[in-house]
Amino acid sequence: MYDELALERAVKEHFGVDIDIKHVIVYKVSVNATAKATLFLTSKKQLILHISGQSKLSLGDIKKIVNRMGLRAEIYFTPKGQPDYFDEIGSKKFHEVFPGRKNINDDDIHFYRLLAPYNPALVLISEVKDGNVYQFDSDSTSKWRVATKFAYRRIRTS
Repeated sequence: MYDELALERAVKEHFGVDIDIKHVIVYKVSVNATAKATLFLTSKKQLILHISGQSKLSLGDIKKIVNRMGLRAEIYFTPKGQPDYFDEIGSKKFHEVFPGRKNINDDDIHFYRLLAPYNPALVLISEVKDGNVYQFDSDSTSKWRVATKFAYRRIRTS
């Protein structure tokens, strides 16, 4: 109960998203050597993944983790008060590599967005791919094992 309240407060403070945790699916499971993830359902039936860790994580790292956990992401929430966070970091890193380029578009900075620091991370999940949520396991041959079985698919309505 206290962990849920602390997580709600941390999400509100860092991302500016007001959530109400209804049910925790997995709590602080390993997703790499130093990062942990919590997957939960909100009172609005949204499935949200929160990842935090000791090491530096980028948007690209978070996308790989989400995919390897057997999830499909819908929205990667940006830090509070920075709606263009990934684009700003992507443009900055692009200009470091190509200082003379003036006319840049989204295709040019697509890769550089993935280099944006993103720790902690908050992701809205659209579906659990095969009904299993996976966690990191260094002893397994694939490095991933089933943490829990959970079926979810978000149906978009107008």
